[in-house]
Amino acid sequence: MTDQDHIEIIEVAHEMANAARLAIMPHFRAASLIAENKLEHDFDPVTAADRAAEVAMRDVLAKRRPQDGIFGEEFGVSEGESGLTWVLDPIDGTRAFISGTPTWGVLIALSDVNGPMFGVVDQPYIGERFVGGFGVAEVTGPMGRHKLATRSTKTLAEATIFTTFPEVGQKADREGFEAVAQRCKLTRYGMDCYAYALVAAGQADLVVEAGLSAYDIQGPMAVIQAAGGVVTNWQGGAAHDGGRVLAAANPEIHAAALEILSRA
Repeated sequence: MTDQDHIEIIEVAHEMANAARLAIMPHFRAASLIAENKLEHDFDPVTAADRAAEVAMRDVLAKRRPQDGIFGEEFGVSEGESGLTWVLDPIDGTRAFISGTPTWGVLIALSDVNGPMFGVVDQPYIGERFVGGFGVAEVTGPMGRHKLATRSTKTLAEATIFTTFPEVGQKADREGFEAVAQRCKLTRYGMDCYAYALVAAGQADLVVEAGLSAYDIQGPMAVIQAAGGVVTNWQGGAAHDGGRVLAAANPEIHAAALEILSRA
């Protein structure tokens, strides 16, 4: 892949994120917003905004990168022929979205068989966009444009940890998270994808979650790795297919949390 390929991919990703913003924002905090439930015995909401945003991103790809595959939360898999796949979560944190809180985001990743190589976490309401990959790690938003860099916290006793528990995950998953969290200085809940963005921005140290899909983690994973962080599963292996995920600001704090989670 050439530098020109990288430039094109980054441009397309920004175009997709812009299109998703335009599709989503008329629905956010709108009195007319209706959430449907995807599940029979639990609650997994989806809205017109989720669907409209994914359609908008797919339309960009149809024009700019028709050779690539797509894996989206709402409309599934579209096969490509380039060996590259765009992994899309049009609104990660739909529960937050329908509650009016700004921790949801648009997630975009470009991946091959080895996982994500470029990612975007976009928060349309705040106007913040975190990008990472191909030598880029930056955030643009109300405070301008800045490089992303994870922080150097070495011990759990100094660490801030984020999660979406207890909302997501099973009892054993929560016990693993709590075993780490009780050793940390500060714990914050219900953060959705914004937690990962804050690790990349050097504002927090750990995210521990479970029950994730590939589209939940690949965009944030690419951003955190580009900023200097580490993202694995709870056994220290690849995390790009989802499941139990540990995202950490640096190898030292990752090792400290992994030592506990690997026994969960």
